[in-house]
Amino acid sequence: MMSKSSGMNRRAFLGSAAALGAAGLALPSRAQQIDPYTGQVLQGTAVPGQAPDIGTYTVDPNADARRNQSSFHTRHWNDYYSDLGKGVILADITSRAIYYWSGDGSTQLVFPCSIPISEELTKRGKTEIVRKAEKPTWTPTPSMREKDPNLPQQVAGGAPENPLGMYALYLSWPAYLIHGTHDTRKIGRKSSSGCYGLYNEHITRLYAVAEVGTQVTVF
Repeated sequence: MMSKSSGMNRRAFLGSAAALGAAGLALPSRAQQIDPYTGQVLQGTAVPGQAPDIGTYTVDPNADARRNQSSFHTRHWNDYYSDLGKGVILADITSRAIYYWSGDGSTQLVFPCSIPISEELTKRGKTEIVRKAEKPTWTPTPSMREKDPNLPQQVAGGAPENPLGMYALYLSWPAYLIHGTHDTRKIGRKSSSGCYGLYNEHITRLYAVAEVGTQVTVF
């Protein structure tokens, strides 16, 4: 287990990784990672110009996930759901992170994300993934257009100016998504109109495993 003197918990790492990624800076080549199930320090390699690789875990689905007494205790899927179903995503606004568990419990992914710019735009509670889209088209909402009349009516999927990036997971709440972004400066910041943005490298990984019907809680 990691000692108290290390001064590095998972939240601290997520915050520092998101800040460095948002600033376009490279992480240290041997950046620390903490396995939320064991508390062990993992090692990862960061490549300049790429999203920090801060959380892919393959775990024993029968392991006692609560044996680690770190802050991950309050972010485990079974604090919100009685079973995994097709999978679980937790969007942690405070940590500015997305947590994913596969339906069989064998895989956990943890990614830094952008969050809504204000409490007014933040929707909390339980929802689910109802649709997936590759190269999603972006249509600004009426409220967005009211704030900025110069916004285009629509932006084609895959266009550099499309804020949804390469992939999107649509929630049951209209106009709320988990998606990629070409503007990596937004990651780890209050920068969205209600959605949760990931590095394109990260949304690619999440999109590949998250099924329609995945349970989602935003808190």
